[in-house]
Formats: sequence, C-alpha cells, structure tokens
Amino acid sequence: MEKEKILTWLHLFADKVSENNQYLSDLDSAIGDGDHGTNMARGTTAVIDALEEKQPETVTDIFKLTAMTLISKVGGASGPLYGSAFMGMTKASMQTDDVQQILASGLAEIQKRGKAVAGEKTMVDVWVPVVSALKENTLTADSITQFAEATKELQATKGRASYLGERSVGHIDPGAVSSSYLFSTMLEAGVI
Repeated sequence: MEKEKILTWLHLFADKVSENNQYLSDLDSAIGDGDHGTNMARGTTAVIDALEEKQPETVTDIFKLTAMTLISKVGGASGPLYGSAFMGMTKASMQTDDVQQILASGLAEIQKRGKAVAGEKTMVDVWVPVVSALKENTLTADSITQFAEATKELQATKGRASYLGERSVGHIDPGAVSSSYLFSTMLEAGVI
C-alpha cells in the first residue's frame, strides 16, 4: 500500500460522504435516528483536518490517526465501528501491505465490536463480500454498490433498526452505503 494512494483514498471518501451527507441521513431516518450522514461527514472532515495537521509518515500512522479521529469525532455506533475497522487495519498494516489482509483485519474488529455477522443488515453486509471479492480478485465498483443495495431485503437484527423488526425490510442500511463509499473510493484511488 502506497502512502499517497491511501491519502488520496481518504480524501475521496471524505468528499463522497460529504456529497451524500443528506442521502445517508435520509436512509438512517427510515430505520435509525437520522444522523448517520451528519456524523460521518463530521468524522471524515475531522480525519482530513487531522491528516493535514499531523502529516503522518507511514500507512500505519495514517490508519491509526484515522481510527482515533473517527472514534473521537463520530457519534452513534458509527464512530466506534469505523474506528475499530481502522484500528484493525492499523495492526495488520504493521505486518503486511496486502490490501485484502488489511481489510480482513478491519472487518474482524468491526465484528468483534459490533457482534454482527453477514445477513443482519449492517455495514458487515458490505465488508464481508468486499473482502471475499478481493481474495478472488473480482471486486468492482458495480459489485460494491450491489452489496449495499442487497441490504434492502434484509431484516435488521442489530442496532436501532432491529427495533423495527419486519418494517426494516425495504430500506437500505445506511452503514452499508457509507461502507460502499469507502470501498468505491478505494478503487478510485488505485489502492488495489
């Protein structure tokens, strides 16, 4: 993983979240508390500010600063979950520069923190197939979008959306969509 590509990726991700802030919050209004876009936009903007201020030297340092910033600046469940993902990526990046292994470590930390598995209408429903597709070298921007959209037909069994039971079916999970932005911008930045 090249430092400049990682920085480009995070800038693109912050821009994408900011551009889609209202859409993410609208998705969250249907099955959550309506602040996912606002929280993520605040967090990703804070990440860019922190990166510009601190000028981290290595990919590991970039991931660690991103993790700490997201944990401290993003409200709700998203901050701890995205922060955990980047902390897992931090640890893995000390051992390898293999993108699939690094993201797999991020996924493992999300699952450890959120106790979620695929099929529960969460961000995990994008992370699991992305990690799998990377392993098989089949990841595309279209497939990433499809992974997020597939959450529409799932019934939520985790988080605030789980309180809706069957009424959560028919709505796309906002965390899955913000995760799809993370991975589509990763492709756009040429990280893999």
